[in-house]
Amino acid sequence: MAQNKTTENDLSVPDFLNTIPDENKRADCFNLSDILSLTTGFKAKMWGNAIVGFGSYHYKYESGREGDAPLAGFSPRKDAIVLYLSSQFKDREELLSKLGKHKTSKACIYVKKMSDIHIEVLKEMIINAVAHISNLYP
Repeated sequence: MAQNKTTENDLSVPDFLNTIPDENKRADCFNLSDILSLTTGFKAKMWGNAIVGFGSYHYKYESGREGDAPLAGFSPRKDAIVLYLSSQFKDREELLSKLGKHKTSKACIYVKKMSDIHIEVLKEMIINAVAHISNLYP
């Protein structure tokens, strides 16, 4: 079975964030890192070369595939900051409707800048997402 490419490592989160060329996005990512760390209670760790993750859990699917993943995380991409939260958690749709300017895919939330969203709503989403994953994979 193939190994996961995106695994927790000892690369420096501040060094990674300091490579973000756009000054505003870089500041947003440092701010987001602080929010996630305070909200989850976990220190920021690099996952692969481009994901900042908080906490971790071990999953195992019925197919036999298993691995580790961050409980919550984000990645600064060219067009947006991608938030990685569970695709299913308490009040997800309601909270997304209150979050502010964003786009979504199945499990990702795309934000252009932190000033576009409501931080307190984001914190509630993080708490609910981490609780959901922690209950699913105790």
